[in-house]
Amino acid sequence: MKKTLRIIALLIISISLFYGCKAPQPPTQTQETSWKELNTKFLTLYHQGRYSEAATVAKEALKVAENTFGSNHPHVATSLNNLAALYQAQGKYAQAEPLHKRALKIREKALGPEHPHVATSLENLAALYQAQGKYAQAEPLHERALKIWEKALGPEHPDVATVCENMAGFYRQIGKEDEAEKLEARAKKIRAER
Repeated sequence: MKKTLRIIALLIISISLFYGCKAPQPPTQTQETSWKELNTKFLTLYHQGRYSEAATVAKEALKVAENTFGSNHPHVATSLNNLAALYQAQGKYAQAEPLHKRALKIREKALGPEHPHVATSLENLAALYQAQGKYAQAEPLHERALKIWEKALGPEHPDVATVCENMAGFYRQIGKEDEAEKLEARAKKIRAER
């Protein structure tokens, strides 16, 4: 059996070499650095309000991430998130939504459904829905994100207080004053204990 497996492995390697196929290689430091530099440049342009230039850089960063790390890597999700945020800032919600959804799907699969980066994607998608007045779609995303943050950081962490404050603002926006007050009180208590 071992001899058969060894022969099959050698056959696969021989076929790959014959047809000029290369085994996947891990990203080089240069590729990783290139992707990081593109993201830094994107953020600078985005914060300067130079959206057209930022879009070009964000698309290049996405291309580099997909080609370097594979289409289901968390770096791809980060690049998708950046491009979606840019579209969202410009009111291009129809273009932002599929990017946020794809980023969420990648992060859930690559990192697990309870990872903090998943919570970030949930909050980003919730904010998109909130901006469009799609409150019924936003609310469960906000709630799920809070649960992930509580589990990852602990219920008394200052970042959980920030999420509570953000959710309170959302609840005030949709007229759920009682829920908003409870979250604000919780956030205040967390901050007082720190």
